[in-house]
Amino acid sequence: MAEEQTNIKPFPTGVSGTGPTRQMPHNLPAEQNLLGALLLDNSVMERIDDRLRDEHFYDPLHGRIFKTITRMTERGQLANPVTLKSFFTGSDDFPDMDAQEYLTDLADGVISISQAPDYAHTIHEAHLRRELILISDQVITDAIQPEVDTPASTQIETAEAHLFRLAENDTASTGLRGFDTIIAASVNQADLARKNDGHLSGASTGLTDLNNLLGGLQRSDLIILAGRPAMGKTALATNIAFHAATTTKSGEVSSPVAFFSLEMAAEQLGTRILSERARVDSESIRRGKLDSQEFDQLVSASTEISSAPFFIDDTPSLSVSQLASRARRLKRTTGLGVIVVDYLQLLTAQLGVRSENRVQEISNISRTLKAIAKELDVPVLALSQLSRAVEMREDKRPNLSDLRESGSIEQDADVVMFVYREEYYLNKREPEQKMEESVDTFNIRHADWLSKMQSAENKAEIIVAKQRHGPTGSVNVHFEKRFTHFTDLTESTHLPEGF
Repeated sequence: MAEEQTNIKPFPTGVSGTGPTRQMPHNLPAEQNLLGALLLDNSVMERIDDRLRDEHFYDPLHGRIFKTITRMTERGQLANPVTLKSFFTGSDDFPDMDAQEYLTDLADGVISISQAPDYAHTIHEAHLRRELILISDQVITDAIQPEVDTPASTQIETAEAHLFRLAENDTASTGLRGFDTIIAASVNQADLARKNDGHLSGASTGLTDLNNLLGGLQRSDLIILAGRPAMGKTALATNIAFHAATTTKSGEVSSPVAFFSLEMAAEQLGTRILSERARVDSESIRRGKLDSQEFDQLVSASTEISSAPFFIDDTPSLSVSQLASRARRLKRTTGLGVIVVDYLQLLTAQLGVRSENRVQEISNISRTLKAIAKELDVPVLALSQLSRAVEMREDKRPNLSDLRESGSIEQDADVVMFVYREEYYLNKREPEQKMEESVDTFNIRHADWLSKMQSAENKAEIIVAKQRHGPTGSVNVHFEKRFTHFTDLTESTHLPEGF
């Protein structure tokens, strides 16, 4: 917007005077006209962008005037040149003129009250451009005078983090929406689920019962998958993610997946996927103990899945802002359907953000992951650790209070799931004969244990402990440890030989 002419006297702060050769983007007449419109009609505040804040004004005095008007209107008080005068009388804000005189000039110099939203937009745009210049200057300075132990790649990620924070803080809110548009969106979502053969409104997990409980992985949801070590949470997340990227089931649409593996190397993750798809023991692949048939299966499976839109980032100590930047870049270049994070506690907080303790840091991470899900409109499946309290109980099934730093994670998550394998705990509790115990009594105890082992063999339980959009409950699935493979329990007993 071109700068408009006003009859207001020169600025008392001297901002418009001589300065450096390069001037920062600004529009002082727009600032004057917006403030004048607000002083004339306080209801204008309801029509301007609610992202506008006092620090967005180029002239600090204008920022203080805007802040004072905002506070007065929020309290239901009238804000005009007379009522504002007392807040600035005797201050150093107006060294060359009377405060009320300048405030009156602002009100009298207004060209159009109806254009106030445009003035607010112009002020906000100028603020963003100034911030971009400051970030650019810092990038240039860091590149010309780098720290000895700071590689160029780190400088790139720092710059991306600053840009992400600027974009995140400036994300336009949708504001209040008419119920007609909301209902129309709901009907469209229901129609998509109706036309889908699996009746899913989100990305398929590949597990029928879990799909029925969740309706698939819903866009913009933060989904937490937690479990104790050796429960198979990474295997389950990998199965779900790879199914989403390669599904050929009728009515399901595959979509690109970004898998951020902070614990496991990309090659190890690839070996797991290859083992699961080729039906070859992962340990045999790792040790190279393969016969010709198994090797042929491996080659065939690798050819089949190598072109899958499945992207792995195994950068250690990744910050949540770096993750956001890379996910945003992938969505822009190839598209993005699902994000997986393995696991949440290995992420670090946003670059430049300092947390007083670990709980605050985890809170920042979970809150940002939820913001990423909403911004990119994709489900974010984040794995999480459980506290050792599970091991101290007789019933090892986890619950929400077992989440580490559970308060923030549970609050931010739309869905919380646990993976639990009774077989793992039973295997560690094989009974031993006590000194004074008869053989018959021991045999009964051992037979009871053996019966439980047989019942729990190759089975896992997925417990949905929280679901913001639907019911909670649990589903039983089949788990083949050799192939780190989860399947429907009902189907697993009817699989053809060699599948």
